[in-house]
Amino acid sequence: MNNKIEVKGLDLFFGDFQALYNINIEFAEREVYAMIGPSGCGKSTFLKTLNRMNDLVVNCKITGEVRLDGRDIFRAIDVNVLRKTVGMVFQKPNPFAMSIYDNIAFGPKTHGVAKRAQLDEIVERSLTAAVLWEEVKDRLKKSALDLSGGQQQRLCVARSLAVNPEVLLMDEPTSALDPLSTLKIEELICNLKANYTIIIVTHNMQQAARISDKTGFFLLGQLIEADSTDKIFSSPKDKRTEDYITGRFG
Repeated sequence: MNNKIEVKGLDLFFGDFQALYNINIEFAEREVYAMIGPSGCGKSTFLKTLNRMNDLVVNCKITGEVRLDGRDIFRAIDVNVLRKTVGMVFQKPNPFAMSIYDNIAFGPKTHGVAKRAQLDEIVERSLTAAVLWEEVKDRLKKSALDLSGGQQQRLCVARSLAVNPEVLLMDEPTSALDPLSTLKIEELICNLKANYTIIIVTHNMQQAARISDKTGFFLLGQLIEADSTDKIFSSPKDKRTEDYITGRFG
């Protein structure tokens, strides 16, 4: 299986504070990766490095390599192209204060799609992929802010899909949702992996066990180990991983 993203020797600093230490990991195409670990251990910081969201943070310095399809994301790929290719869904749903239709069409319009028929097709395709089309197809002109929390989060997934990404980053996408909405997002993730590489940060270890192919355990800015999810949860190599998974700390 081809590697989609390769991370080598990644260190990240916010001013004098080092947040990530020598991260080395590979992400294959069309698999789901879960990043687990206690709060403040660097999971979300690492995730935001993969589409250069940390560029927006003052005094952030990064050394090491992150390669997407073999290309250095810091030196060989324009940041706008990178963020089109590597989409992101955040912890809290963040729909734009506009119609459902315009939320989905916003990205394609930004990237030059102008024909209404083409936009219509993208909107329907993206909402269908996010398992939301049947629920909203009769109210596309209504405000996205009128949707429930779970629907808003699926809308945000659809908005990411509308610009044809290849990788989806998800930063605790279900932490603000009720159990039923969480289940729908988990089912969505499992369906989407047929076409995308998905990297999800989650505090919910049961969720990681349910939906991911591989799992990485972060602690104090270090990636302690990464392996198949079955191995991480049944026979981790590092005692710190075992202690976290069995609830001895965290």
